[in-house]
Amino acid sequence: MIARIWEGKTKIEHLNEYEDFMKVRAIPDYSKTTGFVKLMFLKNTDKHFAYFKLITVWDNLEVIKNFAGQDYEIAKYYPEDKNYLIDFPEKVTHFEIFAD
Repeated sequence: MIARIWEGKTKIEHLNEYEDFMKVRAIPDYSKTTGFVKLMFLKNTDKHFAYFKLITVWDNLEVIKNFAGQDYEIAKYYPEDKNYLIDFPEKVTHFEIFAD
């Protein structure tokens, strides 16, 4: 299995809206992809920003390519992300899961 890790940041005032957006739009999109196993959406805040880390787990790299495209290391964004995110990291990281 492969873990795909993305990190992002919003202004603190967008925290709840972005969480709702991810629950309604993004998480169902991930979940409907064959070979998707699970996800963990993490957050941390300070006075000004909300920091997110999204860890998705997939059966293999081919499955990730079905979700993200052939250049699977490029982050996938939704048009609505421009309403919330402060920056748009270009790449995600992948790790092989050797124990769970």
